Amino acid sequence: MSRPAGREPRRPTRWWRRRSLRTRLTVIAATAIAVSVFLAFQVASELMDWELQDTVEDQLRADSRVLATNAERAGPAQVQLPPYPGSGRLVRVILSDGSIRTPAGQPPLPPVSEQAGRVAQGASADLMESNDSEEGYLIYTLRAGDGAVQVARAVDDGPINRFGFGMLLIGLLCVAGGALVGRTVARTGLAPIDRLTAAAVRVAHTRDLDADIPDEGGGEIRRLIQSINDMLAALRDSRRAQRLLAEDAAHELKTPLTSLRLNVELLIRLDRRGTLDSALPAESRTRLLNDLGAQVAELGTLVAELTDLARGDVSDESTEVLDLADVVVAAVARARSRVPDIEVTFDVTSVWVSGRPAALERAVLNLIDNAGKWSPADQPVQVRLRAEGASAVLEVDDAGPGIDAADVPRVFDRFYRADGARALPGSGLGLSIVQRVVDAHGGRAAVARSARGGALLRVDLPAAAPPAPVARLTAGEDTEVR
Repeated sequence: MSRPAGREPRRPTRWWRRRSLRTRLTVIAATAIAVSVFLAFQVASELMDWELQDTVEDQLRADSRVLATNAERAGPAQVQLPPYPGSGRLVRVILSDGSIRTPAGQPPLPPVSEQAGRVAQGASADLMESNDSEEGYLIYTLRAGDGAVQVARAVDDGPINRFGFGMLLIGLLCVAGGALVGRTVARTGLAPIDRLTAAAVRVAHTRDLDADIPDEGGGEIRRLIQSINDMLAALRDSRRAQRLLAEDAAHELKTPLTSLRLNVELLIRLDRRGTLDSALPAESRTRLLNDLGAQVAELGTLVAELTDLARGDVSDESTEVLDLADVVVAAVARARSRVPDIEVTFDVTSVWVSGRPAALERAVLNLIDNAGKWSPADQPVQVRLRAEGASAVLEVDDAGPGIDAADVPRVFDRFYRADGARALPGSGLGLSIVQRVVDAHGGRAAVARSARGGALLRVDLPAAAPPAPVARLTAGEDTEVR
């Protein structure tokens, strides 16, 4: 049964993946050198073989011309053939009738081939051929008089074999040297990565994000180290922000929790004594219960705002092109339902932006809630929305006392509350959430003094092109999209 597709890789692949980068580089270097030496050996062997064969052929032609000159003078049948010296070239004379003459004591040559016989009969001038017998010969046949002469040499593979053996030894030394060089280069080249790994392990074990990794090397290594240092800096900022958030949250939760605990303990102590009704008249008891409800509501609001702030920009809500006027109208409706005593007037025009609807509505609602705390009962909170150049401009102003110049730089800080706001309900997180939402949408938030003497909070967001209009279908129309 065949293995299903997508299963674990084959053994060679698994073995290769399990090797260290040093081992891979060493193997690659040694393999590259081995392949290079093998190819060089093949090319050099072929070139050497061709060169030796050309030299032998040239020598055979020269010897054949000398012998053919003698044969033409004396005749192939009478030309004198000196005794075989024991080594070197081999000669043979082919007569017109096909018979042969060889020197005394010379080893026998292979039978005359059909092509060589044709040269002796005058069909062609010469012939260079090789013999495929066990002891190979290179034979040159040249027409001489009414016959032909042949000069042959045994094919000697000794030089090629000696050359190949030498190349093999050189190749083995090159492979060993290449592996050593590859190992050294890999160790030297990967030294910054080793130090980088050690630094990362140290950071993971000690949780010390303040120690930057030294910038060394160049090119990819430097960019990698810089990226990791940037990541450590981002982690430091994130941890610092979390610590500040936890400290500020603990500080802000302490006051309402203390007041709530004291009131509850008072009710419990009076109830245990059985003096709840006598110690707290109905009017005082109602006021105390109302205070408890307000404190619980304040805690709920504070926890919700802390959760929203701690999430940062992480949100499942997708970005879409929307009409900011619809968001402002929805936020005004929510503000009126939450606090019926707040009077809100608005003047909005249609301006399209790209953003997250719920986040934008929460920001607008926080602006209205903040203005509602300060605006007198007979003065409404005014909300205006208009297009100004390439921006959507939202303004929320009140007729309250305004914001002191000393408080303006910190008005969008988390948990910051002006001295005059300490007695008012709130957590000091509303405007910081507004700032975060505006920043996430590429906008800008600012504070100024209103023409009515109060605070004017302004938000500028990048405007977007409205979506293409969709034709509305009326009754009886064809609903097919064309």
